[in-house]
Amino acid sequence: MLEADTIPTAFDADLDLIRDAAREAGEIAMRYFKQSPEVWWKEGQSPVSEADYAVDKFLRETLIAARPDYGWLSEETADNLDRLSAKRTFVVDPIDGTRAYIEGKATWCVSIGVVEDGRSIAGVLDCPVKNEIFEAALGGGARLNGHAISVAPTRAEPAVGGPRPMIQSLDEADRRDFRPVTYVPSLAYRVAMVARGEIDGTFVKPDSHDWDLAGADCILHEAGGKVVDATGEPLVYATANSKHGALAAGSGPLLAKMTVILAKFR
Repeated sequence: MLEADTIPTAFDADLDLIRDAAREAGEIAMRYFKQSPEVWWKEGQSPVSEADYAVDKFLRETLIAARPDYGWLSEETADNLDRLSAKRTFVVDPIDGTRAYIEGKATWCVSIGVVEDGRSIAGVLDCPVKNEIFEAALGGGARLNGHAISVAPTRAEPAVGGPRPMIQSLDEADRRDFRPVTYVPSLAYRVAMVARGEIDGTFVKPDSHDWDLAGADCILHEAGGKVVDATGEPLVYATANSKHGALAAGSGPLLAKMTVILAKFR
């Protein structure tokens, strides 16, 4: 049965599919959580655990079996550009916040987005330690555990997240308009914090990828916010290049100010 605050959309079938898959994927990840999973180091000293690979395998097999004509783009799967011919593409981060996961911290999530024509049309973040499921389908609003969420109203001293070096590099005039908050390593979760109104915005350092953002982007959009680049334009997903430059996520006048600041990080 639909919740009272749910608006039916043309993308509900995909949302139902990825919600169920993300929930089961979260259960798989929890089997390894705090169990000293094997860890390897990728180029750039980014960790990946056996849990990441197990979740990736489950999601790839489950989602492609359900939608064999969809493309697949995941952090933990070698990219195949045959996906560019697909009408829709699953964009997946099996565990967003792997460092936090390995350290036994709570702030990590399974992130799944569905992209059509470069735009995220459905997204789910399943955060099993926190018992939180963020979800949205284009035109249907954003929800946390089944209840509608939205960005915060304009505040006198907005709270803004982002990587510490990025925040510290800002001059005093730039920082005067907001209050920096403690860094949250999971980028998808940080964007979800903006969507639920817990913080007002976040900067994103250069070299984030589609899988970090596609699911959360749809959730933030439906909550009344945006993820934009230094020109103020929304992101285009599932192209041949999955990497992005410096970004900002937020809403209203604050996002406009953050977008101006982004030019300094090009």
